[in-house]
Amino acid sequence: MATIGKDILKVVQLLEEGRLVAIPTETVYGLGANALDSIAVAGIFKAKKRPAFDPLIVHTYSMEKAKEYVSEFPAELEKLAKAYWPGPLTLLLPKKNIIPDLVTSGLEKVAVRVPDHPLTLQLLKELNFPLAAPSANPFGYVSPTKPEHVNRQLGNEIDYILDGGNCSVGIESTIVGMENGKICIYRLGGLSIEQIEKIVGKLELRINNSDNPTAPGQLKSHYSPMKKLLIGNIEELLEQNKNACVLNFGSKKFNAPTFNLSEISDLTEAAANLFTGLRTLDESAAKIILTDYLPNIGLGMAINDRLTRAAAEK
Repeated sequence: MATIGKDILKVVQLLEEGRLVAIPTETVYGLGANALDSIAVAGIFKAKKRPAFDPLIVHTYSMEKAKEYVSEFPAELEKLAKAYWPGPLTLLLPKKNIIPDLVTSGLEKVAVRVPDHPLTLQLLKELNFPLAAPSANPFGYVSPTKPEHVNRQLGNEIDYILDGGNCSVGIESTIVGMENGKICIYRLGGLSIEQIEKIVGKLELRINNSDNPTAPGQLKSHYSPMKKLLIGNIEELLEQNKNACVLNFGSKKFNAPTFNLSEISDLTEAAANLFTGLRTLDESAAKIILTDYLPNIGLGMAINDRLTRAAAEK
């Protein structure tokens, strides 16, 4: 198993040697490697068993630093970066040749963000390269929000887990880019549509659900527990499915083992608890997980997106 600790200098040394480490962010834990080293990046795909057609996100510590890795930074996206970096915002930008094609799965744009976690920001400032860092879990499974989640699933594949505690946001970043002069969202996440529109006005949704992603986190089946997940009216589903457990939201009670995302129906709390809830129920004795969609507003849209992908047929 990997060592869990707060030794940033040790992490720097491992990354400089081309090794893999897990890093905390406000969204989920990431599996980090030198984004400019194709061999190190290949180690991410191998450890996660991630298909090479699914691109990675590059992490750095400032907008000025991010500009070293992209060939263009449109003014509208710069407004978003100034408003929400560090934070759960990823920008899809034309890449410079310094970024290996493996990072972008051969696409011309690279996903870049500045994470909002003090330990990881300190780490990134100590490095002379950015970090490619998808979620630190086996490909397609529930994302990790605690160091222990990483160790249980990838502890034998990596050398060190930088312990930043529990992730405060709990779902991945929102991915935003531009097409034909229009602002587009490619993945719903920890930054709501309303927050983005507050800065740049109306935008378009380009939420992919296929096996040909144009940005990270767009595959049809993703974020999935090992148990089957069914979405619908929970009471009706309980009548049809025996030995089931429930992923709940709100004060309603059910006669089944239950993990409640938020008893007070708070979407921010629900987002922070989503992946922990799926993991907890996945490790229970029940054979199937039942849930229903949350209100499709604010962070509820991102949570519903994750639930849809988690329930998709593999």
